[in-house]
Amino acid sequence: MEALTSLKVPFQAFSSSSRPRSWITPIQMNVSTRNPFFSFSVRAQVESTEGSATIAATSAESVVEALKVKEWEVGMFQDEVAASQGIRIRRRPPTGPPLHYVGPFEFRLQNEGNTPRNILEEIVWNKDVEVSQLKERKPLISLKKDLQNAPPRRDFIGALRAANERTGLPGLIAEVKKASPSRGVLRENFDPVEIAQAYERGGAACLSVLTDKKYFKGSFENLELIRKAGVKCPLLCKEFIIDAWQLYYARIKGADAVLLIAAVLPDLDIKYMIKICKILGLAALVEVHDEKEFDRVLGIEGIELIGINNRNLETFEVDIANTKKLLEGERGKIVRERNIIMVGESGLFTPNDIAYVQEAGVKAVLVGESIVKQNDPGKGITSLFGKDISLS
Repeated sequence: MEALTSLKVPFQAFSSSSRPRSWITPIQMNVSTRNPFFSFSVRAQVESTEGSATIAATSAESVVEALKVKEWEVGMFQDEVAASQGIRIRRRPPTGPPLHYVGPFEFRLQNEGNTPRNILEEIVWNKDVEVSQLKERKPLISLKKDLQNAPPRRDFIGALRAANERTGLPGLIAEVKKASPSRGVLRENFDPVEIAQAYERGGAACLSVLTDKKYFKGSFENLELIRKAGVKCPLLCKEFIIDAWQLYYARIKGADAVLLIAAVLPDLDIKYMIKICKILGLAALVEVHDEKEFDRVLGIEGIELIGINNRNLETFEVDIANTKKLLEGERGKIVRERNIIMVGESGLFTPNDIAYVQEAGVKAVLVGESIVKQNDPGKGITSLFGKDISLS
């Protein structure tokens, strides 16, 4: 939704009762959906009047100041919209307003800290900076050109269904994961290709590849290496998606699916990104943690794959009973009627754990720690399921 909107009115705050003092000439505004209610990157286009091709410096400064005000206000409004949907993760640090700001959010942040409330919020704040830098080096128009050279798409959802039908057990999404913020380094001797190949031999239907470098010691290079090594399992790009640009980037790097986290993305973002995923041929695993997130996601059209993360995002405690709780009653009925594949995530270590979430209604599981730590990750899969689920 890279929309262009021409404004021929003064910039004003979202409240009609107050507005910034700066008035500007007509501009063209490039609206990017990195934020739920848009992050504005504005390119001023000054109309020539009476043959003049220049603008006074003072007028240019007014334009810049007005744009700073508008961008900050949109960010604030985005946080309020997210909060109204129960989203507690703020997209970026609550920095103060531009100098001389006059508007509806004037006093809102005076006592609010600039420290992340939890590890997910910290990751998202860092990801916002990281993605902004990547977009400068590799604009979206460049990514779109690279799509023609992207590897062929594989059927991620079809592979999960086929594995479930073949084994009578949840299809396995095995995670190629070196470390995590809660557990530290999980495997010192980490060769992503060897691990991926061991998973494939062990019967994994799909693979999840961590691409976050700072917190999980992953990389897009790992994703590319696995894809180029000839591993046939469809690949999930396990990244913290906050911008549609990342979907294009994941696709050209070889991903067949991406993760969208409902605790981070408001409904508008999820709807938009689902549409982009369909255009790119990507499956979207939409992750929820609680009833409110689950209800929001069930209200969005086009959802085929939902993951229930059993980890509390604020305390990092894990309870697999969360899967059963969320799939009971009306929600479980809706899932079955729509033929949505439910994926159990976190806290799965034994055959009893697998049996518990399968009985609750999942058709797939995403597992990393309990198998990647094994000397032979393929044999770790056999131990996890209590039987050999390989094709051989």
